[in-house]
Amino acid sequence: MPIFAFLLFFAADDSVNDPAAQLARELKKVVDVFVTMDQQAADPVPPEAAFYQGAIPGMLRTLDPHSIFFDPGQYEQLKEMEKSESKGFGTVVSVLPGRVIVLQALAGTPSSKAGLSPGDEILAINGYILARLEPEQLIQLLTIARQKTAVLEVRKPGDTRIMQLTMTPELVDTPSVDRAFTMAAGIGYVRVASFEVATGKLVKETIEKLGGDNLKGLVLDLRGNPGGVVQAAVETASLFLPSDQLVFTIKGRAQKTEEVRTPESSKPYRFPIAVLIDGKSASASEIVTGALQDHDRATILGEPSYGKGLVQSVYPLANGTGVALTVAFYYTPSGRSIQHPLPGSTLETTANSMKGNYRTDSGRTVQGGGGIQPDEVILPPAQDRLSMVLDASGALTSFAGEYLQQHQVREDFEATPAILDALQLYLSERNIRPGVSDWSSHRAWIQSRLRQELMTLSFGVAKGDEIELERDPVVQRALKIVEH
Repeated sequence: MPIFAFLLFFAADDSVNDPAAQLARELKKVVDVFVTMDQQAADPVPPEAAFYQGAIPGMLRTLDPHSIFFDPGQYEQLKEMEKSESKGFGTVVSVLPGRVIVLQALAGTPSSKAGLSPGDEILAINGYILARLEPEQLIQLLTIARQKTAVLEVRKPGDTRIMQLTMTPELVDTPSVDRAFTMAAGIGYVRVASFEVATGKLVKETIEKLGGDNLKGLVLDLRGNPGGVVQAAVETASLFLPSDQLVFTIKGRAQKTEEVRTPESSKPYRFPIAVLIDGKSASASEIVTGALQDHDRATILGEPSYGKGLVQSVYPLANGTGVALTVAFYYTPSGRSIQHPLPGSTLETTANSMKGNYRTDSGRTVQGGGGIQPDEVILPPAQDRLSMVLDASGALTSFAGEYLQQHQVREDFEATPAILDALQLYLSERNIRPGVSDWSSHRAWIQSRLRQELMTLSFGVAKGDEIELERDPVVQRALKIVEH
């Protein structure tokens, strides 16, 4: 074993203060363990398994959960993923325990061509009966099914017959700016689901369609946004910040500190902004939020963000392997680290050291130590027993689907007492029988939820979302802020 002989020789000539010799001494310990295991273990251990699955991942675990070793197969998959295209069926569904109901089949996609329509219930996929699966299994099955031709068993609302549909996935365009409408006179709402290469351009185009500089205010919803392309975050922040303003700073042990600023050609919008975040807002969405907050350009509402502020690089290694390493951290203009502490890793010390008070441009105090803390924390309303049962059972969606088999609705639809009576009977037949007080106290919520389902099935998910946002306390607070 020449490598072992080399390491043993190297270690024999070390000195206390020589870093290379210290490294050789530590490597000798690894070699000693492997040699003993190779000679004495009850079952033989392949070197690839010992190092690729044991020693190297174990070493990286002392750093942080995001530093990962890729064996040859995994590294090849990573390269393929970078070149892959997003395929699917173009269906928006509601996933409930043991049930999947179609909310929208996008025009021109495999789902609409196959005959899927809003309100349809998918009973089985490729022979797997959905009623027998847990929610996590449902999600996994739906994800796998998008990769190749799928055979679906479907039941239309109010029909006992089961149809069999075959669909082949195609390229489906899912824009990162997926919701935009006018909430009130001169007030725009824009939801950014992720940050992709074209997101900055899409945000600008969307704002222009809503009114551009003539808008009185904007609600920018970044809730659930996991991040993505950092340059798209810079382009988005530049839509609202003056030229040459600091957006974020990158600092790392082996990397020169870098400041990223808005372009000198920036011509930002001037209207008031409210940015919405939650615990799933991460990375690029936190960069945008932190920059707008530190420069006093927006009011931040919702829940504290996730706190993922890592700069990672992937390095190719020998024998077709690779490693992803955390090489630096993102900091907001005021100096806050976006990364939250991760106990038991090197990130714990770095992030904990950044806790404390920081100052915005105007001198306001903002908190450091990981993630972005909202200016106003607004928690989502807690669900009680009746609303949980109605949502989990899918009864409102099913009722709406059957109602639309006999009726047409307009966008100004409101649930009449007669429709609510019919719904109450429908629920009773399915053993959902709320008491008089429960029904009365939930009447407004039930009317809104029923209207949301009918709008979704009739005009698409985006229209249903508009109804849902009318009940959203974070959105409604944001509307009041940007209106004044």
